[in-house]
Amino acid sequence: MSAFATAESILLAPNAIDPAQLDGVFGQLAAHRVDDADLYFQYSRSEAWSLEEGQVKSGSFNIDQGVGVRAVVGDKTAFAYSDDIRLPAMKEAAATVRAIAAAGQSATVRLPRREAGRSLYAPIDPLASLGEADKVALLLRLEAYARGMDPRVSQVMASLAGEYEVIFVTRLDGRSAADVRPLVRCSLQVIVEQDGRREQGSSGGGGRFDYAWFSDERLKDYARLAVEQALTNLAAKPAPAGTMTVVLGSGWPGILLHEAIGHGLEGDFNRKGSSAFSGRIGQRVAAPGVTVVDDGTIPDRRGSLNVDDEGTPTQRTVLIEDGILRGYMQDGMNARLMGMAPTGNARRESFAHLPMPRMTNTCMLAGDKDPAEIIASVKRGLYATNFGGGQVDITSGKFVFSAAEAWMIEDGRITYPVKGATLIGNGPDVLTRVSMIGNDLRLDPGVGTCGKEGQSVPVGVGQPTLRIEELTVGGTHA
Repeated sequence: MSAFATAESILLAPNAIDPAQLDGVFGQLAAHRVDDADLYFQYSRSEAWSLEEGQVKSGSFNIDQGVGVRAVVGDKTAFAYSDDIRLPAMKEAAATVRAIAAAGQSATVRLPRREAGRSLYAPIDPLASLGEADKVALLLRLEAYARGMDPRVSQVMASLAGEYEVIFVTRLDGRSAADVRPLVRCSLQVIVEQDGRREQGSSGGGGRFDYAWFSDERLKDYARLAVEQALTNLAAKPAPAGTMTVVLGSGWPGILLHEAIGHGLEGDFNRKGSSAFSGRIGQRVAAPGVTVVDDGTIPDRRGSLNVDDEGTPTQRTVLIEDGILRGYMQDGMNARLMGMAPTGNARRESFAHLPMPRMTNTCMLAGDKDPAEIIASVKRGLYATNFGGGQVDITSGKFVFSAAEAWMIEDGRITYPVKGATLIGNGPDVLTRVSMIGNDLRLDPGVGTCGKEGQSVPVGVGQPTLRIEELTVGGTHA
């Protein structure tokens, strides 16, 4: 069944709505002059299971549906939403939204046109792909694998989550699009203990497929990675502090790129002039060799979408090319106001939220250096292979990130693990300090969630191994 057929059968038909009837809602919205308007329908079913110490700690199941009605005039937006998808409720929401429209007659003519569909992922319901007892059994196996890795494992916490989402968006200009979005994630946290010292490690993964993705081999890999990280931290010494060369590992360390640089390349911040990258298209903003893309078209990835939440097909957007700023990530409104084209980056948490420009899968492309060569080039520095939390100021680009796993490099060799290391710097400045780029681009395992203005959406990150010069490391001793 096509995404359109699925959306009509789940969202429209049960509520006795014929797509042609939506013209009446747009007629209300366009009674006064508006620059844009859309209706965003959403149906979602989600579940989450968590296991702790061999017992199911929690299990939740949620069904949500509704419609958001939006009109845009200039840079002003009117928005109303309802969990009642029936036509009278939509017309009432449209009447509320129309109140902000400027006076004058609309010259807009709405002509029906469906965006051509594509399939970056299968339109499946992951929640139905495994029985409840089997979901619990999966978590029990994951716990057993983790405990079997090392006798020092003292606690195991595992979780499994899935979502089946159907969206249908129709716009004032006649375009409409639909998408069926599966999403699964498995997470593991372990605590190891030795001689009264306790440390933790975590791992996991997921993407836009069903629970069959979590094969026994993949679960064993999650267990191994989490236990290895915890044991590494168990043996770690206090991190040094000071300015030094930092080598970032491939894959998940791209979260630093996402936070410290990615948000500053979103259209709304640049339209308002509040980003460090505002007005700098065509200028050098990074070292030669640095190319950063946002790509929402990678099959099955957590951050990928067939269409964004305004119905625009996602794309591969080059943000920085060989150190030169080439563009921003755009939704419809900011693109229109900046005289640019939308890039398929309009995203919203649900029908009850407004869309805004957001990242999908953001990564720095590979260079030509062997990772071993990068390590060997460092006299003394820090090798950060995993990150925990961080904070970023979009306007200045300043960031503070804590390393969940890091090692010292001495005389070109990785010597001993350290804990308590934080990386402190400025995103745009760090881009100019990249001196070596590895040939080992890797994407994260599928665990990323991005927050912006109170909305959370799934994202992907990635990068190759990077050498960065003179980055401030906050540690516990000089």
